[in-house]
Amino acid sequence: MFDTDVLIVGAGPVGSAAAIEVARRGIRCRIVDALADPPQYAKAVGVQPRTLELFEAMGVLREVLDAAILLRGQIVYINGVEADRMDLALPAEIPFGFLGLPQYETERILRRRLESLGTRVERGVRLVGFTQDEDGVDAVLAGPGGEHTVRARYLVGCDGAHSIVRKTLGLTFEGAAFAEQYMLGDVELDWSQPRGYTVRSMHQTNGVTDDVLVCVPLPGRHRYRVSMQVPPELATDTTVGGDQVEHGLGAGPGPRLADIQAVLDRLAPEPVTATQLRWSSSFRISHRIVDSYSRGRVFVAGDAAHIHPPTGAQGMNTGIQDAHNLAWKLALAVEEVAAPSLLASYDAERRPIGEEVVGRTVRNARDGIGAGESDPTHVLLREAQLLIDYRDSPIVTESPTGTASPVAGSRAPDAIGLTRDGATSPFRLFTLLSGPDHTLLWYIDNACDTTALAELERHVDLLRKATDGHLDAYLVASRHATIDPTILPIIRDSDADFARHYHCTAGAAYLIRPDGYLGYAASPATPDDLIRHVEFTFAPAPETVLGTA
Repeated sequence: MFDTDVLIVGAGPVGSAAAIEVARRGIRCRIVDALADPPQYAKAVGVQPRTLELFEAMGVLREVLDAAILLRGQIVYINGVEADRMDLALPAEIPFGFLGLPQYETERILRRRLESLGTRVERGVRLVGFTQDEDGVDAVLAGPGGEHTVRARYLVGCDGAHSIVRKTLGLTFEGAAFAEQYMLGDVELDWSQPRGYTVRSMHQTNGVTDDVLVCVPLPGRHRYRVSMQVPPELATDTTVGGDQVEHGLGAGPGPRLADIQAVLDRLAPEPVTATQLRWSSSFRISHRIVDSYSRGRVFVAGDAAHIHPPTGAQGMNTGIQDAHNLAWKLALAVEEVAAPSLLASYDAERRPIGEEVVGRTVRNARDGIGAGESDPTHVLLREAQLLIDYRDSPIVTESPTGTASPVAGSRAPDAIGLTRDGATSPFRLFTLLSGPDHTLLWYIDNACDTTALAELERHVDLLRKATDGHLDAYLVASRHATIDPTILPIIRDSDADFARHYHCTAGAAYLIRPDGYLGYAASPATPDDLIRHVEFTFAPAPETVLGTA
């Protein structure tokens, strides 16, 4: 007897995202957090374009856009002189830009969405420990009413750098700490720097940086989150629970407004006065990653799995993508329609991403983002987390040799100018991908008669059976294609934008996973290969024997 299907420990952005993705698939979920009240500090403030794509699918995009500020770029000063200016200008086909939003606002928006799905965060409840067997996990929780045991099918640890879930699993967390300690402040600055630009101001001696100030714009009038090195007299202990992981905010009082002003007087590129100190703290930075993202029925995500410098705002965004990758797989496992190896693909797909992010942010912290690279667009797309791919994943079918981009394992591009019967204006492809299931797009370039349509319908029916109904299927037709009546919904590529971005020819097929990545991409497609592909994800059903209806 299970008390819940999925127990999530930690209600920050990562845990909340995991809970939303599980709950919107109709899976029972409990989410607990040791803190009695949500934290009110601007810890993680950068929201990447790829995360906004996920937020659109989650149903929180409007609220995020309403609350955030557009991050336009970065200005770098060295010894008071402007040395570099970078504009965050992405290619036109990318639907969203870079945003600045305090973490507590991100958490508030996600929490409200979760509540709309019928799940509330249980606050002041901490995980004491757990055991697991072949069928489930027994977790001991301690809260206002004392200790009690909860039995869940799966447990997900989103409980941060000092994760009790990670420690209880016995996962290693190899890495090291940076020697420097820093301090943060949420203030208003009365200067003339352009709105929406991060200001990085450094002092260098003989080309070596020995002092640095970073000011990231926040929503509001002249509001910034400022970070700088801590003077020795303000250094505090930032270890928690005796685990020697020196990462995160200090426990003592934060710097005063006068302490922040002293650094501004020393490093700001123009005279400026800091006012309205809303919050401040000291913090330390480590870089570490676990040896595995899961053991048995227990998983870790976000800071519980990887920590690193905040350079480029990669941490929270990487964690949210961890949660998004895991949640749809957990839902299929709970429904008992997942292939036996599906949950193992979480570690296979996400740990290499975590390793790359940890290594890159450490390099960027020391040398600067994109240092030594010659393609600024590639750097921006990578920092926006739009270049992540799972081509080596065990649940991705490699595209045939010679297949033009996008290939299986890569992010499915958006496309505009699509039309369909009943819609009076064009729409974006991503509006079709916001549901909880896999999406099949089958491209038709010219004529498609009744015989050909009947064969397509038969293949789609087989795929729906093979996915236990977790499939939305569309025919994407060029504006010139003639199609006989069909039971399949038809999307017209009226501006040929889909064909441009997908480089497709007649008979191409793309199977897009719930997290927006291509599991299968071939032009033309081979129906039997599509059936074999879905059996990497879904448990084979007897009625989907190849070539039978």
